[in-house]
Amino acid sequence: MNELTRHFSTIFDNNFDELRSINEFIYNNPELGHQEFKACSILIDSLKKHGFEVTKNFCNIPTAFMGRYKSGNSGPTIAILAEYDALPGIGHGCGHNAFATTSIAAAIIIKDMMKDINGELLIIGTPAEETSGAKVEMANLGVFNNVDIAMAAHPTGEMHERSGHSQAMEALQFTFKGKTAHAAGNPYEGINALDGVILLFNSVNALRQQTYETARIHGIISNGGKAANIIPDLAVANFYVRANSLEYLKELVTKVKNCAKGAAIATGTQLVIENYETSFADLITNKELSNLYEKNLRSLGVTDIRDSKPSGSTDMGDVSHCCPTIHPYFPLCTSHLTGHSVEFANATIQPEAYKGIKEAAIAMALTAFDIYTDKNTLNKIKEEFNDNIKS
Repeated sequence: MNELTRHFSTIFDNNFDELRSINEFIYNNPELGHQEFKACSILIDSLKKHGFEVTKNFCNIPTAFMGRYKSGNSGPTIAILAEYDALPGIGHGCGHNAFATTSIAAAIIIKDMMKDINGELLIIGTPAEETSGAKVEMANLGVFNNVDIAMAAHPTGEMHERSGHSQAMEALQFTFKGKTAHAAGNPYEGINALDGVILLFNSVNALRQQTYETARIHGIISNGGKAANIIPDLAVANFYVRANSLEYLKELVTKVKNCAKGAAIATGTQLVIENYETSFADLITNKELSNLYEKNLRSLGVTDIRDSKPSGSTDMGDVSHCCPTIHPYFPLCTSHLTGHSVEFANATIQPEAYKGIKEAAIAMALTAFDIYTDKNTLNKIKEEFNDNIKS
């Protein structure tokens, strides 16, 4: 471990009590997306304490914020992103309390080493990753257009994982409208909206054979009628459609919509199609940046770094289409954890979790140092981004 790494480790240790308090406070006060007022407040207070200029209500999102620290008049701009929303019923089963804590720790460490380095550091609080994905709105508003790199580290179980790939996703709601009638007495006078939904599911199931193996189409019937003796005049199905690229997602969404339109024609129902959640782009990991993070992680003595498992979708994908981005994973423990579970949530506040939090925070700080101090490194990262994204 070199002198710089030891210094970063000391900074983490000196702030450990505060970081643990943040982690446990957010864990004990789980808040759903766009309701994270307590989490937002404690994170902002910490940033202000450490000398960041903080913008509340960032992008007119009440539970978003941006902390900013600038040193000198030039240099790269690096953004560290934080998530802190919980899941309904199980609290922080995705570990976003540990996610936010790691981001704050990285920001504190990076700011400390910027005293003699030109550059700008942003720590951006991004609400509602589990649902509407505030990063999507931020990306659409151009927040990341002038950012040189963006980083965030997400908790998992067992071992560190490289930044990988997430699927592009569109959330579709299909509302079928028909006409009520007595199901036993005069069903022929009704128009069965539920038949439209059922036919949609059957059509989607038939479509699956003709889709890429990596694609995912999964849905539920959120409204199937009120009583078995009434022909339902309203039925609703919610679907997620996922694909490995935005291009194929667009093609697949068109096919799923056509399944619904065909079902409506066949059943004589009226159809309304709309998005019920924000759609996410696919995550495109910048390999140069990812390799740099991995090199720094290994310098801490970490030897077991694996490829990330196939995942769902994240609004970090939209960020990766705006600037070079990585989204690696750090372990909370040495055993297997199932995401979105109570067991995962409980693991975030165990003593063992802080080892992974510390390693990820220091690795991000070392990566930031390399980018601030080596123009050639940043040029290689940007060259890859321009080749992959903007070409």
